[in-house]
Amino acid sequence: MKKAAALLFLFSLAAMAVPAAIVLLFSQNSGRQQPALQAGKALPQAAVEKDRPPAVTVAVYRSAQGKTDHVALDDYLAGVVASEMPATFHLEALKAQALAARTYIIGRIIDNPTAAVTDTVQNQVYKSRQDLEKIWGKDYGRRMAKVEAAVSQTENEVITYRGKLITPVFFSTSNGQTENAADYWTADVPYLRSVPSPWDKLSPKYKTEKTLAAAEVEHALHVKPGGGSGELGKVIRRTATHHIAVYRIAGRDFTGREIREKLNLASTDFQLIRNGGRIIATMSGSGHDVGMSQYGADGMAGEGKNAAQIAAYYYRGTSISRMTVTADHAVAIN
Repeated sequence: MKKAAALLFLFSLAAMAVPAAIVLLFSQNSGRQQPALQAGKALPQAAVEKDRPPAVTVAVYRSAQGKTDHVALDDYLAGVVASEMPATFHLEALKAQALAARTYIIGRIIDNPTAAVTDTVQNQVYKSRQDLEKIWGKDYGRRMAKVEAAVSQTENEVITYRGKLITPVFFSTSNGQTENAADYWTADVPYLRSVPSPWDKLSPKYKTEKTLAAAEVEHALHVKPGGGSGELGKVIRRTATHHIAVYRIAGRDFTGREIREKLNLASTDFQLIRNGGRIIATMSGSGHDVGMSQYGADGMAGEGKNAAQIAAYYYRGTSISRMTVTADHAVAIN
């Protein structure tokens, strides 16, 4: 959802409507569970509690192993939250990440129940408990307990805009302001509008530097800017959030997104300086900067904001709704 969201963004928007035929529990702006609907018929709450539906599983293609695992939904969410956000973050930030992860995967299940998702940034990064135990070592128990709490304390909760699941894009660190979706992907999305994110300035990824070979830059951009030293190209236009909108090199114009992706830069707020055969890229922020800033979420949590407040801040005009999808009806989409 950080890097590959641009490829899936417009497709995902069309997939977020909630079909009425799916078994769901949906109550806008409410923390109280409402009666479920099954094929259009109301079920008593007691029946819902007594006859719990079979667990939903997620088909996850494990890229390293070359196989597909079927993972229980809550286990999948725990693996995503643990992989996408540092477990050392405040609990409310992890809960905001859990909300985003659940919203995304429920949308995928509704759209195509049998399709597998990858365990990479193409969808959401996912690591199994065994993977995480190897990575975390002696800290595994404590960190996993915190991640599981983030998932369980947001059970059945998703982020919606006007009754529909959102595309919950997120990223690591902004340059101090998140970006408008229209300025990065060209499509305007009302809940993906720029907001100040001053907490990001405390992120270790707020200011970064990368050195590239001049030949590498020339090959990636198909330009020949010449030799010498000094700024490589120039900024033609910036967005309102100081991200680069148009950048010119050797008479050719690129979008900031094109430069970032072709050169694998951290952000679209960058400066390129040539020093002989090297290009020094200095960047502010890390990610596409659209949607929820993870370091911003942790900063807000540190100030006492809860997960719902964090989600509402970064996804403008959204609400927390409650939804469940059962295994048998998730495939029966009308």
